Amino acid sequence: MSFYRKLVLSVSGNKVVSGFIKKYGMKLGAARFVAGVTLKEAIEQVNLLNQDGLVVTLDHLGEFVFDEQEAFASTRACLDVLDAVKQSGVKSNMSLKMTSLGLDLSKEVCMKHMRMILDKAREYDNFVRIDMEDYAHIDITMEIFDELKREYGKHVGLVIQAYLFRTVDDMKRLEETYEHCNLRLVKGAYLESPKVAYADKADVDKNYLKIIEMHLLSGHYTAVATHDDNVINHTKAFVQKHNIPNDRFEFQMLYGVRPETQRQLVKEGYTMRVYVPYGNDWYGYFSRRIAESPANAFFILKNMFRK
Repeated sequence: MSFYRKLVLSVSGNKVVSGFIKKYGMKLGAARFVAGVTLKEAIEQVNLLNQDGLVVTLDHLGEFVFDEQEAFASTRACLDVLDAVKQSGVKSNMSLKMTSLGLDLSKEVCMKHMRMILDKAREYDNFVRIDMEDYAHIDITMEIFDELKREYGKHVGLVIQAYLFRTVDDMKRLEETYEHCNLRLVKGAYLESPKVAYADKADVDKNYLKIIEMHLLSGHYTAVATHDDNVINHTKAFVQKHNIPNDRFEFQMLYGVRPETQRQLVKEGYTMRVYVPYGNDWYGYFSRRIAESPANAFFILKNMFRK
């Protein structure tokens, strides 16, 4: 992991810094990466993206909850997303973090809420992506995903992170276990120990290309979540070489990041899905976006000095 990223993620935990950003961040530039505080604002942005040929995954932001009432409120927000997508007719599925649904309270609480959400997704023939979180939550996330996958089939998918040593083994098991295993492949954005994750960027990049190729060849649906031109071009060349049709994979990018490239991929005939977050609890997500790129930090600083 780069010194820059370590520094940003460490500083973001400072109470003074977090207090300042939470108070002024949306005005200073966080709105570039977060599609509003309300669901109505988010749906309006999804409509605009759809008009440009982009599809979407909506995410009501939130990670850690501390009681069952908060977990149910997050569950209710997810149900509202599915209702809003159905009622508005926008082209969007949904992503979520299980810590926002009570995973740290108990597996039972989280499973109860996940089943409520997936019952509705199945009713509407929609799809829910479970985000992978920090390393401490991986085993329980895998355990829950296995149970839900057996119950809900094509309506649930998972995120896999390239920077972890265990990733290839996890993917092999999933690919061999399920007939349809829709995975979003990412490099990974949490601050992890070098005992469990590659510390060097070059090693992460190498493993990322490896798992993209591996999943594409497996015949399962692959979501390549990247803003890296090298990865995008490698994927294009690989699918062409192996005659993998465009309906077996998609590219994914974050809302507010490289919008011109997103639209160019649509023009080239690829499915391009935009990860669109919204809600009040945006600070953790925003901090990770700043940690990913000095250019993102510069954008915020530039807005600060304009004030």
